[in-house]
Amino acid sequence: MEQATGMRHGAIELRLVRSRDARALQHELLSNRAWLQPWEATVPYGSVSFDMRLSIRRLLQQYRDGAGYPFVMEYDGEIAGQLNVWGVARGSLCSATIGYWVSERFAGRGITPTAVALATDACFTEYGLHRMEICIRPENAASLRVVQKLGFRYEGLRRRYIHIDGDWRDHYAFALTREDVPQGVLARWLGGEAPLHAADIPPSDRLTI
Repeated sequence: MEQATGMRHGAIELRLVRSRDARALQHELLSNRAWLQPWEATVPYGSVSFDMRLSIRRLLQQYRDGAGYPFVMEYDGEIAGQLNVWGVARGSLCSATIGYWVSERFAGRGITPTAVALATDACFTEYGLHRMEICIRPENAASLRVVQKLGFRYEGLRRRYIHIDGDWRDHYAFALTREDVPQGVLARWLGGEAPLHAADIPPSDRLTI
């Protein structure tokens, strides 16, 4: 298993989640219910647990098993949200998916695109992955701006793909491969070189929503 190390750009840091983060993360989740609930993964025929200590234990076990990389996003040393690299597949695929949430009070500071870029760069250069995917609900304008900024490539509409906020929801899929960003995702974005229209959604898919 590759050891996840902390990554930083300016005031934004991405680091491995720790057990002692439970109290701060739970506070952010509970105080941001109206902001986060429309985008939260749920379990069909079950209930969502807010036991953050248990959640962190499970995430760290996945990390130890090589199945994921669970990070905390910090801004000026304060916890702003989480970013998880999950569904890690090795072998001939070498792929994973990124999911994240950020507190409303930290929105608009470039935290999420920076953290996504840092995580993707680490996955490509340190963790041996080849392809990174992000799946976003069509209604989630803020997350769509993230992939637009970073130049993730649109790859299609997935019908009723993930159980979110109590029902199966359609998602747009975006991805990058290592060959797409030889200079790195963060450097490409900061250098103004991310392709402007890579994440554009074709009318045929927009019309089906």
